[in-house]
Amino acid sequence: MGIYSCIGTSLEEVKQSLYEGKSGIVYDEERKAFGFQSALTGMVPKPDLKNLLSRRQRVSIGEETEYAYMATLEALKNAKIDDAFFDENEVGILYGNDSVSKAIIEATDIIREKKDTALIGSGAIFKSMNSTVTMNLSTIFRLRGVNMTISAACASGSHSVGLGFHLIKSGLQDIIICGGAQEINKYAMASFDGLGVFSPKETDPAKASRPFDSNRDGLVPSGGGATLILESYESAVKRGAPIVAEVIGYGFSSNGGHISTPNVEGPATAMRRALEQAGVQPCEIGYINAHATSTPLGDANEARAIFEVFGESNPYVSSTKSMTGHECWMAGASELIYSTLMMQNDFIAPNINFETPDEASQKLNIASKTVNKKFDIYLSNSFGFGGTNSAVVVKKFKE
Repeated sequence: MGIYSCIGTSLEEVKQSLYEGKSGIVYDEERKAFGFQSALTGMVPKPDLKNLLSRRQRVSIGEETEYAYMATLEALKNAKIDDAFFDENEVGILYGNDSVSKAIIEATDIIREKKDTALIGSGAIFKSMNSTVTMNLSTIFRLRGVNMTISAACASGSHSVGLGFHLIKSGLQDIIICGGAQEINKYAMASFDGLGVFSPKETDPAKASRPFDSNRDGLVPSGGGATLILESYESAVKRGAPIVAEVIGYGFSSNGGHISTPNVEGPATAMRRALEQAGVQPCEIGYINAHATSTPLGDANEARAIFEVFGESNPYVSSTKSMTGHECWMAGASELIYSTLMMQNDFIAPNINFETPDEASQKLNIASKTVNKKFDIYLSNSFGFGGTNSAVVVKKFKE
């Protein structure tokens, strides 16, 4: 695994932030000056790629790919995959990304001002396509396997892992680099802010994201990059890879309803399918990483769906978005990493800012503080605009 997030730019740093319940949300003056209703955001440092990539490579790389590249470098190192490995082995890439704003706007601005498309530059097209992450990373790492971008709104990162799981299970690939990336610049979130769904709590950024709390008043946007390297068991054992965990189930569904308002049936179906494929009962799940973004209806409907599926077994639930904000296209991948770090280190990260439950959330076992607890299996939820749902079940690896 590898991570580049607003709560840390390495697995070790992120693990610490999760344990401490540390928020990565800040107030961004630039957004306010730009005309945002809410200037809150998760913030990640800009990577310095000068010593890592050639100028030619850097020309075609946009913000989201920079984050994805940094996360992938860490993941490859942890997977003990070096540069020479790609020449001898077929490795694929499936990465979640569902928009590219900055590169498109910058190119358009040049045309409007100069009235000459030749001045846009040779890298603009590769920066501005939705598949920018996979096209750049597959070129940098000389990947020869499956190569595509999964665009499924805020479930993109999760679906990339689920589809990678199926391709490996079916014997079509041995190793796939999976993940999700999200740019955090002001252009990327302006239209989202225009919907009025961001929390207005600008005076206290760390308290703004309040999943499941009755006083929640909107989400906080965020971003970064998250990479998980999926591999068949046989391949991993053969090359002596340090196996972290096993994906055992993936469930998906579509709500078939409103474009932005989630329901209960769709998420419940995805969770049931994931459990069924994993061959586990609800009572075997030790932790649920909820999608809950801190919106009034979304959180309530997810709480109802979780209770409908898990009922009396009552596993611990938390939304790490309380700390990170909503990492959008990256979230499904990063939250698998957050949950795996917890499972590896025997704790459940808190759903910070959860002070007063509402009618739906009071039925759940929500961890409002860090819980020191061993667990072997978790489920992670990711839902997105258009009613796309993904649920992934992961199990601790034991020799």
